[in-house]
Amino acid sequence: MIVVAGEALIDLVPDRRGDALSPLLPARGGGPFNTAIALSRLGSPTAFCSRISTDAFGESLVARLREEGVGLGLLQRGPEPTTLAVAALSESGSADYTFYVDGTADRLFGPPPELPPATAAVSFGTCSLVLEPGASAYEEMMRTAAARGLVVALDPNIRAGLIPDPGAYRRRFAAWLPHVTLLKLSEEDADWLGGDVTGWLAAGPAAVVITRGGDGLTVTTRDGATRAVPGEPVRVVDTIGAGDTVNAALLHGLAARGALSPEAIAAMAPDDWGPLLSFAARAAAVTCSRAGAEPPRASELAGADPGA
Repeated sequence: MIVVAGEALIDLVPDRRGDALSPLLPARGGGPFNTAIALSRLGSPTAFCSRISTDAFGESLVARLREEGVGLGLLQRGPEPTTLAVAALSESGSADYTFYVDGTADRLFGPPPELPPATAAVSFGTCSLVLEPGASAYEEMMRTAAARGLVVALDPNIRAGLIPDPGAYRRRFAAWLPHVTLLKLSEEDADWLGGDVTGWLAAGPAAVVITRGGDGLTVTTRDGATRAVPGEPVRVVDTIGAGDTVNAALLHGLAARGALSPEAIAAMAPDDWGPLLSFAARAAAVTCSRAGAEPPRASELAGADPGA
């Protein structure tokens, strides 16, 4: 089982690109929420760990998880409102967000629950590792998972507007790395964090995967070797959820090839990563081809072998 830990929220997405005053359409989202759904659609047994509101938005989020077959046994519920993320879409389809998080349910996550015995990996990231007091509870969960020998995947998914002290956040990020097995970043996130891939690998991760939009993905392994694959050509509707789909596809692919352990990931050569990165690029392209965070199901990736 793969556990995804972090926020679930409501995206308010304009129905026209480049028009700040176009009507906003509500959509269920949040990086970890999207990752959990993408994993389940690909066929990986998945559970979601978060605190979700009991308001109407929260009920809709839980209903979506249930419909997608995501396990709900690690969920916490609370009466606080659901976080809102207002998206602004550029003409190219990329999204920037303004968050409304004061007093919301997801940031009050804690204390962390005990992970099921069947857990092989735990994925963390996005707003949940920024907003206190929940951030400290997720951090404790990360340390516990690593101490158990589980794969810890980290996708920081930087939202700079939520980070009041960038220097303090970068120091905190550095403190997570000894507990991380797989670090996945967008090119923009990597630049914001200082771009020190060699230093990050020396601190702990077995591999760092960097997404480069239409230019594809690159992995760097602990010995400094790299492997890159091109992006999949696609007509981009928007990029919402593309990075979350990559995160899910990597974890699903590792599980499919029997490599979902810290030792197995560390033993992978750069060429072993090629089919896995290509699978993730293809999955992300499907997500980009339709509006909102709608990751592909396994049947939509026919012919792509994540376990090759």
